[in-house]
Formats: sequence, C-alpha cells, structure tokens
Amino acid sequence: MTDASGALGNHGDGSPRRRRLGPDERRAQILACAIDMFGERPYAAVSTAELAQRAGVARGLINHYFGNKRELYLAVVRRMVTLPRGDDMIVPTGTERERVEASVRWLLDVIAEHGNTWVKVTSHEGVGDDPEVQQILDRADDAAAERLLAMVGMADSDHDAAMRAFVRAYGGLVKVAGREWITRATVSREQVHALLVDLLATLVGESLPRLHRSH
Repeated sequence: MTDASGALGNHGDGSPRRRRLGPDERRAQILACAIDMFGERPYAAVSTAELAQRAGVARGLINHYFGNKRELYLAVVRRMVTLPRGDDMIVPTGTERERVEASVRWLLDVIAEHGNTWVKVTSHEGVGDDPEVQQILDRADDAAAERLLAMVGMADSDHDAAMRAFVRAYGGLVKVAGREWITRATVSREQVHALLVDLLATLVGESLPRLHRSH
C-alpha cells in the first residue's frame, strides 16, 4: 500500500509502504532533483513534467512549491551560491600560507559539491541575461568576498570597497578555474588548488596590503 508521497516505510506486518513527507522534505526533494537536472542539460531542455516524474511527485506540486520553472531555477541558483552560515564556519589558523591553503580547499569543496550545476549557474548558462539571476550572483559574490577576507585573517581590517573588489576579481578566476576543472577537464583539482593558492597568497600578501596603504 502506498500514499502519494514516494517515501518508503513499513506496515506493521513488515511489508513496504510509503512514508508521507512533510512540506519542507518534499520541497527539498524537488529542489535536489532540479539541481541534478539543471546540471545535466541546458535550461530550455529541462521539463517540469520530467522533473516531477524523477522526483516522484505530481507536476502540480512543483507549481505549488516554486510557482514555475523560472522560479525553480532561481531557487537552484540561490542554493548553489548560498554559503554555510557564518557561525558554522571554522576560521583557519596558522601562518598566512596555511590560512590561504585552507581557504582554497574550502572554495574547491564548495564547487565540488554540485560540480556541473555550480559551473552552469555561475557562468550565466541557463536563462540568459536575467537581472534577477544577476542580483543573486552579485550578492553571493559580495558574501563570498567577505567570507574569504575572514578566512585569511583580514576580517577586522579596514577593508574598503576597492579591497572587496580585488577579492571579487579573484572570485572570477575561481569560477573560470572551476569550469576548466569540472566541465572541460583540462586541469585537475590539485592543479587548480595550486594555482588558486599561489594567486590568493599574492593577493593577501602583496596586493591587498599595497592597496590598503594607498588609501
């Protein structure tokens, strides 16, 4: 015997049955399937009917939780670029180089979690030149810049807009390097790690202090 939820459980006699999921679990299930599908194919090739089938839900539930395909895609974008809560972050310790190494490992772990979908979202594949997508990405870039400054031990420095801009520029390189690693397979994670460590070390040790002194 089953209900409409798609989650397996057991009857009292040991035979399988389906467990009804709550709204938050159901929404998360749909979103997880959408993350996979938008990573596999272009935006236009993703069908909500096929997504509903893969998620094991009625198509109407996608509209109920997300409105339409574009809103679902925006939810995927937000999920891809949302960083862990600040109070869950472990700020690296040690030498400047050790903090840089740890920061780059964190960046690459973020990219690796959803690989292809992260690359497609951050490289503007999908719905094209969409102002709302751009706003989400811009806010994420700002948050990532602040997080990276904290991780390399510069959270308490008097960093201004120009310093954050330098870190956002570094973030642009991270996106390109991620694409070369994840989708083009022209370089390995280890090679990307070495490149980003070298450049972040230069940014932290030379470029940002020089910029700070000039103000």
